[in-house]
Amino acid sequence: MALATPWSRSFGLRVPIVNAPMGGVAGGRLAAAVTAAGGLGMVGMGSVATRELLQTELGHVRGRFGVGLVDWVMRKEPGLLEEALAAGPALLSVSFSTDWSWVGRARDAGIPTVTQVYDSLGARQAVDEGVDILVARGSEGGGHGEVKLAMLPLLDTVLDAVSVPVLAGGGIASARSLAAVLAAGASGAWVGTRLAACPEALTGDGSRRALIAARATDTRVTRVFDVAQERPWPAQYPSRVLTNDFVERWTGREDTLAADRPAREELAASIAADDRRVAPVTAGEAVGMISDAASVGEVIEAMCSGAERLLARWT
Repeated sequence: MALATPWSRSFGLRVPIVNAPMGGVAGGRLAAAVTAAGGLGMVGMGSVATRELLQTELGHVRGRFGVGLVDWVMRKEPGLLEEALAAGPALLSVSFSTDWSWVGRARDAGIPTVTQVYDSLGARQAVDEGVDILVARGSEGGGHGEVKLAMLPLLDTVLDAVSVPVLAGGGIASARSLAAVLAAGASGAWVGTRLAACPEALTGDGSRRALIAARATDTRVTRVFDVAQERPWPAQYPSRVLTNDFVERWTGREDTLAADRPAREELAASIAADDRRVAPVTAGEAVGMISDAASVGEVIEAMCSGAERLLARWT
């Protein structure tokens, strides 16, 4: 496989793929598999991150790896940032930031930084604060993020706004989508949903089956799971998930849900029972491109070799 970009070569990657650090999905085994396939594997610490959880997942990494943190979680968990920096990652991702002091901490440790952005203003601000790499995260992406622009229009405006490497995130799960963002000028792809269905991910069996069975039109942006689980995500960052009974019942009624203890207990029981009619399954619109539970190596090989052929043909 010869697929590469100037950034991926300079960063020591064989292929321009970085896995999105999805909380509860991107553990050490997934990171190790992505790195073994030639990309950069990221260990994701999501809404329930602790130092102990990070230590556990780092015990499964092999080779180079990155760490992804959520800003508000990092700030309520003393020592989490320090633990991440002490692990010596090749890349530190912090998103949903309100305070940029973590950038200087990482720079002092010699660790490159990356963050998600949603428009040109946010891109320029992040670069002005010293962030080394940006992820242009489109509204079709799974998980939390601002709903502003689809990935390709966003990528276009961010590439015009800054000169640092820009990774494309949202809707990338096939050779065609990977080739498209590379042709548009992205330095690499930030891949989430497709890798969530791989056996190396922390994804539960019920969620994996749901991802494989879902259509591209089966996702919805909502805050209901954050509200029901009393997770203090800022309202500007809802989450794209697979639509299910709980989403249909409560989206638009978040204030009522916050006071409905039986509904919250139902959700907790459904998560424990792996009942995906109620429990959340994070997924972006690329979910319709998933047809099996292929391994990380197989997925990355298919995406990259296919994209290479397409780009060669277009050239």
